[in-house]
Amino acid sequence: MTVSRAKRVMSRAEGVDAVVIVNSQEPYLDPTFRYLTDNQSGLFEGCLLILHPDGSMDAVVSRMEEASARRGEGRVHTYQTLKEREALITELLQGCRRIGINSGFITVRNADSLQTLLPSSELVDASEAISATRSIKDDREISRIREACRISSMVADRIPSLLHEGVTEMEVRNQIDIMMRDGGGHDNAFHTIVAFGEGAAEPHHDPSQRALRKGDVALFDFGCRFEGYCSDLTRTVFFGQPDPRLAKAYATVSKAKQEGMSLIRAGAKASDVDAQARKVIDDSEFKGLFTHSFGHEIGMSVHEGGSLSSRSALILRAGMVVSSEPGIYIDGLGGIRIEDTVLVLEDGCEPLTDFNQSMTVI
Repeated sequence: MTVSRAKRVMSRAEGVDAVVIVNSQEPYLDPTFRYLTDNQSGLFEGCLLILHPDGSMDAVVSRMEEASARRGEGRVHTYQTLKEREALITELLQGCRRIGINSGFITVRNADSLQTLLPSSELVDASEAISATRSIKDDREISRIREACRISSMVADRIPSLLHEGVTEMEVRNQIDIMMRDGGGHDNAFHTIVAFGEGAAEPHHDPSQRALRKGDVALFDFGCRFEGYCSDLTRTVFFGQPDPRLAKAYATVSKAKQEGMSLIRAGAKASDVDAQARKVIDDSEFKGLFTHSFGHEIGMSVHEGGSLSSRSALILRAGMVVSSEPGIYIDGLGGIRIEDTVLVLEDGCEPLTDFNQSMTVI
């Protein structure tokens, strides 16, 4: 029998009588709310979930959100006024002495309000139990991530057709976003990055009116959401004959990516994956120009859980979804990044994105 997500959280949240997930106002919404209820609609501002040790769950939602809430998991309790909301919370948490909260997402105001309502209760951090549960994706989650990756991969293969001399970063960004929607994506996973020439040396470049010119490197980092789950990929191409140094950088990044991914499997240390890829780059003429981690976990948020970095204590487990994205960034010239979304398996890994990763000259 499938164990509910709420039960999985509670099995890891030792020593608590309940776990409470509290939403604030947008954009301060905890994605764990949707993870646990599996709701595909509704905003749920100010709503909360109460998880009990037996895996049962109560959803306290505004009257406006009742119809959406009843399509998801959990017993639904509705309120119309703040007084009714407070009475429900007090009743449902009666007798709970230690209450777990998701400290990475709950606002100070909501934590203070909860403590005021329950002065004899102790609020304790349950974020590690929540994160560990969300890290391992079930079959339904993996299916949704696969679809998000399929959509993004399709768009990545079409990028060369969008490029011509004079087109701007913003124009291409807009076309990528439209293509993801037309392909079935429900939303962006994050703000799409399009960077031409020297802008590609900035890993989180903000698209501008900078026009594409012959000889430019062009970097595209984007992803979509499908039924709440994210994809993430980066494709880098050359518009005209590439600068020899960037062509070397492309080959080096490609090798670093392959070396790092060769270590991804259940039980591997995330820091070892990063070190394997980083050694390839640091043994080349581009030492010190890989300025971020090898990757990060992906799920309902494009960055969730741990990272695959030199400082990470993360141990990879089957069912995790992570990014594989080494890069080289040369100030004033450009940058190279190649990225896949990857599923961790017991004996290796499976790239979920699939696009032309050979050096492409347009």
